[in-house]
Amino acid sequence: MKNPPVIVVLAAGRGSRYAAQGHKLAQPLGDLSVLGQTVTHAIASGLPVVVVTTERLAAESARWVARRDVVVLPEADGSDSTLGMGYSIATGVAARPDAFGWLVLPGDMPVVRPRTLATVAEALGQNPVVFAQYRGRRGHPVGFGAELFSELVHLQGDEGARRLVARYPSVGVEVDDPGVLVDVDTPEDLAAVQADWPRQA
Repeated sequence: MKNPPVIVVLAAGRGSRYAAQGHKLAQPLGDLSVLGQTVTHAIASGLPVVVVTTERLAAESARWVARRDVVVLPEADGSDSTLGMGYSIATGVAARPDAFGWLVLPGDMPVVRPRTLATVAEALGQNPVVFAQYRGRRGHPVGFGAELFSELVHLQGDEGARRLVARYPSVGVEVDDPGVLVDVDTPEDLAAVQADWPRQA
């Protein structure tokens, strides 16, 4: 495929629940950080990767991908309602406009397997919107076909791409990967993933 789907790793959130410990994506997990594990799994899928982040995590992101593949956004402080997940997706998609499609992967999902990412990407050839699911439960990544470019690049705010998933036919791709449901949103989540990491690794 000349221009394969691109994985857009979303790493521009504030991680405010970790205020006392530093940003959640910079927390250690195995021999890397949470973000490092997410990005290295994305790279291992064989697909191109773009990381959308802020200055706070730009150097951390550049440890795993080339600087040209790190898109730096303003730090969201709640005063600008246009910033948020939707804006992050729009910026990542706009950075690779010629891709066959885009897989949206939150940076705090470090146990999604590379093969899962490749499987969802393969399903984009037949469907405009696809998502990974495990035992019938919807998870990430969510993939969008190239025909949705014009709508994706106009997303803003915190809604993300939910309205696109609702508007267009979306197909769940069943995978044997419980990691599609696991995000590191709280310190308790991180502790659980760290405790299980030897088995995951």
